[in-house]
Amino acid sequence: MKYMILIHSNEQSRALWETLTDQQQRDFGVGHLKLTEEMAEAGVLVVSEGLADPQLARWVSVRDGETIASDGPFAEVKEHLAGFYLVECESLEAAIEWAAKVPDAQLREVEVRPVLDMSGWDF
Repeated sequence: MKYMILIHSNEQSRALWETLTDQQQRDFGVGHLKLTEEMAEAGVLVVSEGLADPQLARWVSVRDGETIASDGPFAEVKEHLAGFYLVECESLEAAIEWAAKVPDAQLREVEVRPVLDMSGWDF
């Protein structure tokens, strides 16, 4: 089964990041690279990416057949998705074990969520 390990960022995590030394920030990033490599070697990694600043994001909708892309309501957003790992594991417990290795889990929570399997749906 596939699981998303979601890494969120907010004002508190951003403030904590700012207290880290340059070396600690570098080690944090290297920790993500090493975990990605470890997951790939274990055969559980589907994909992993960090996400750019949410101010670069766009909201997309379709109204009356017209595509509308606009800046999001960033002033209202208190938390945003900073990155993710998509893993394929035999159980939720295994996905939790991998999530515990995410460097962010040492500073705050990371989220583990099963991916909805729609392969058996009729359409």
